[in-house]
This record gives sequence, C-alpha cells and structure tokens, in this order.
Amino acid sequence: MNDKNKIKKLINDYDHLFWYTPIKEKENIDEDQLVETILNYGDEKAVKRLMDIMGTNRVAAIFKRHINTSSRRKNNYHELVTNYFQLYFNRHAS
Repeated sequence: MNDKNKIKKLINDYDHLFWYTPIKEKENIDEDQLVETILNYGDEKAVKRLMDIMGTNRVAAIFKRHINTSSRRKNNYHELVTNYFQLYFNRHAS
C-alpha cells in the first residue's frame, strides 16, 4: 500500500475528525489540513500512524510552518497542542 492509500485509509478510519469536510472532498484533504486536524483532535494512535506514513520530519515541517506563518494560523492549534508538539519536534525531528 502506497502512502497516498495509507493517508486515505487514515482519513477514513478517523473520518469523525473531519466532520466539517463534505464526504466527496475527504479524499482531497491536503497535508496541511490533515496534520492540523490529527495533531489537534486525533488520539495517540492517529498521531503515530500519521508520523509513520508521512515521517516525523515532514509532519514537523508542516506544523512549524503553520505556527510560524501568522497569528491567525497559529491559533488554529490548541495552546496545549502547540506547546506539546513544539517540545516533541524539537527533540525528535531534525
């Protein structure tokens, strides 16, 4: 199974997290939205699957780009999520 299919399966397995996305559009969720939603609302299994599929460094790069882009975008992450993943990625991502 390639990464694209693994991502689709992850989205389907956790489709309740993407309740705001129309069913037809769920397969078109981009990486930015996927990372933001899984980090904010996913459980530890979802986060692990996301990092196994995309790689910790890629997820970290997307996360860091989000929180450094603008105050509006930064506020899309819960405060505790932002703090936790800043610490996590500083330690585990290059």
